[in-house]
Amino acid sequence: MPANPALLNPSALTAKAPEVYEVKFTTTKGEFVVQVTRAWAPLGADRFYNLAANKFFDDASFFRVLSGFVVQFGLNADPQISKVWRAATINDDPVTQSNRPGYVTFATAGPNTRTTQVFINLGNNAQLDSMGFAPFGLAAAVNLSVPPPHRSGAWALARSACSLRRRAVWRFGRDGLTEQIRATTHRMFRRA
Repeated sequence: MPANPALLNPSALTAKAPEVYEVKFTTTKGEFVVQVTRAWAPLGADRFYNLAANKFFDDASFFRVLSGFVVQFGLNADPQISKVWRAATINDDPVTQSNRPGYVTFATAGPNTRTTQVFINLGNNAQLDSMGFAPFGLAAAVNLSVPPPHRSGAWALARSACSLRRRAVWRFGRDGLTEQIRATTHRMFRRA
């Protein structure tokens, strides 16, 4: 049984988010906060709110880091939960903010395919704006000893095949990362 059984029913997790809210993440590398502004991308802000409020990100891992580009997360540590959410898509929001360093955006597999995977922009990725990637929040460091997450040095993970990591998490949850690509991935996310 998953830590939060509500996560097995994505269609029930549709609460409207506050206009502005913060989600604090504690990682193995320190803490950071994502400040979400609902007006930037209301559907994305609502989805992120429901995921965070129901502890979807607890014990999850970064599974993709491309220096100067993005750091990506958003697959649940329990493969049963990730499988359920894989088909729980939301429509796209209009792009109202640019994908600048520190801005948080949902990943997509094409139009209207956002689910749970998000990324923090590590560089100026304005080229993503015209592709429909709508930022909904901004990540900032909480602990002064930890650089802001948009500085790629804070996420110095080795480059390896993103598809291998994503498949490992979908199939095995966090254990897939631990056993298959231990050297390239750090655990993260216990919502405080």
